[in-house]
Amino acid sequence: MTFIPFDARDGLIWMDGEMVPWRDAKVHVLTHALHYASAVFEGSRAYGGRVFRMTDHNVRLHRSAELLGFSLPYSVETLDAATQETVAASGGGDLYLRHLAWRGSEMMGVAAQKNRIHVAIAAWEWPSYFKPEERMAGIRLMWAPWRRPAPETAPSASKAAGLYMICTLSKHQAENEGWHDALMLDYKGRLAEATGANLFLVIDGELHTPVPECILDGITRRTVMDLARRAGITVVERELWPEDLDRAQEVFLTGSAAEVTPVGQIADRRYTPGAVTRLLMDAYSAAVRAPAWEPAVA
Repeated sequence: MTFIPFDARDGLIWMDGEMVPWRDAKVHVLTHALHYASAVFEGSRAYGGRVFRMTDHNVRLHRSAELLGFSLPYSVETLDAATQETVAASGGGDLYLRHLAWRGSEMMGVAAQKNRIHVAIAAWEWPSYFKPEERMAGIRLMWAPWRRPAPETAPSASKAAGLYMICTLSKHQAENEGWHDALMLDYKGRLAEATGANLFLVIDGELHTPVPECILDGITRRTVMDLARRAGITVVERELWPEDLDRAQEVFLTGSAAEVTPVGQIADRRYTPGAVTRLLMDAYSAAVRAPAWEPAVA
């Protein structure tokens, strides 16, 4: 497959209320978000032209912006319509979508109360985050060199661009050393997440996942927890520690990009994707293509 840089592609991107040619969707070099990370984003997927849990993603985009101290100039309903317009303009089918909201270039400095808030939505074909043959065999994770910060030190409930800097550093080191990704601990030394996906352990038939104190409470994470409960699997949210990996029979990651991805190795520990992982992979694949799937009421 020929590599095409993202700034040299054809198509349309929804930006500030209108569809613009892909190559013209640009920002100024003095945009506040570029210097101070005042940006939030969403990643979602369309299956057969329908975006899974679209409104939930747009609600979270609003909430993420509020946690960074700004409000979006478009309602959730407007963003839903813009999302659907972007999918249609991108040819429908199976697509990955990226929503982005950021402070513009009116003020340059730490303070930026008068900066215009911009919003864009792009969509493109992007298959599984990991190569299919690697994904089904179980991906390999090293320990990340960075830890997720304490909740009082960063707005961890926001899907904020700046929070991913240590993820990029960890992901680069993992790939440079021959791993697929890295598993991060948090500020207390507890199991946290991979660089862009939530973590689940299967322990004696139960599903265990970290409490989202300083990690993102992913929409895919919540979907998989819902699917597990529907299948009669006990779901346990609790503090997880590295030694819990010794008790796990199966490990997998979840995320809009990663979907449900089995893990075959974490440092010197090895796992085989098993029945629970495969059940939830199949259930998730069915849910995202269901005509009107909704999470169960707690």
